[in-house]
Amino acid sequence: MIYLDNHATTRCDPRVVDAMLPWFSEHYGNPHSGHPLGQEAKVAVEQAIESLAEDLGVPADSIVITSGATESNHLAILGACTHPRQKRRHIVTVTTEHPAVLDVFDVLEKQGFRVTRVPVAQDGEADAGVVDLNRLADAIDDDTALVSVMWANNEIGAIAPMAEIANLCHQSGALFHSDATQAVGRLSVDAKQVDVDLLSATAHKFYGPKGTGLLVVGNSNRRVRIRPLMVGGGQQHGLRSGTVNPAGTIGIATALRLCSQRISQNAERDRSIRDALWNSLNTAIEGIRLNGPAISGGSRLTGNLNFRLPNLQGQAWMAATTSIAFSSGSACSAAEAKPSHVLSALGLDDSQAGSSVRFGVGRFNSMDEIALASHQLIASYRSLME
Repeated sequence: MIYLDNHATTRCDPRVVDAMLPWFSEHYGNPHSGHPLGQEAKVAVEQAIESLAEDLGVPADSIVITSGATESNHLAILGACTHPRQKRRHIVTVTTEHPAVLDVFDVLEKQGFRVTRVPVAQDGEADAGVVDLNRLADAIDDDTALVSVMWANNEIGAIAPMAEIANLCHQSGALFHSDATQAVGRLSVDAKQVDVDLLSATAHKFYGPKGTGLLVVGNSNRRVRIRPLMVGGGQQHGLRSGTVNPAGTIGIATALRLCSQRISQNAERDRSIRDALWNSLNTAIEGIRLNGPAISGGSRLTGNLNFRLPNLQGQAWMAATTSIAFSSGSACSAAEAKPSHVLSALGLDDSQAGSSVRFGVGRFNSMDEIALASHQLIASYRSLME
């Protein structure tokens, strides 16, 4: 199996696994216990959080460890919007957000919040899939409590202009939340510099373990209040009760540190591998069309490739090429029969969305794999078209 679905999840790096293993069976104390075994775990967790804080450019006490980005998004959006001191009743997001954000906005809308969903640049434009800043500025008003814009899109790799968005939010006194699930570990993410108020991420998107994520609540520029969704023990400053997972926390910190140490080199390597795949397929298959931002120009994640095929459904190509793992949409919406909402937001019709596929290259892919994958993909396409 050649794995080219690194937006859905990544392989856990063996170095991350090695760092985690002792905390399952040797150093197994509860980090909230007062005895030496517990205190040993507490120190390890604190050191891991300090590492995360350094890599994200935020204070250590702003980081909350969660079960993943979905929980982080819920805690950020629901927690900020329903805090007792929060009186504003308008919230803003973008049409191409992940369902873990859009569905929370739907919940708040049913609770009486006014919701604005801002469109993105359309198919064929160089920055297709990037939020329209003028429309976003028009959407934000003095009653806006929170704006949520993902840092990088999980399907088409579109990268948002984060600093400009943060400035628009703060001019009106609104909080800025970002689902940075696809950005952390792939891009240089400095929450203080960009001035993001709430930032969500999860380890398994950057070669860490599944089941561990984080939420940054505030940075040294601004204090942010959120209402906890889980209560019971008062852990993590009362924002997320429950026993902290030492192995998972060490795993996410180790994974992010490995990415941060080579962020630019990793991006260039992913770009070269992605471009080799695109060039091979684009040359051999007449009529394929890129979905999302231009390959060049900096508005697209370097490992992302999303395009539509002429006269063939993406699911059929996947079924005919079982030795390669790729996707016809995001993994989180794969169970749904309807077309990808992201591609629909670009202006694609149902047929165009259905003929689309997504590839995500990463750390464990090689040029030799890409050459073999290209050969197999082209062969299966031609076989299907006979």
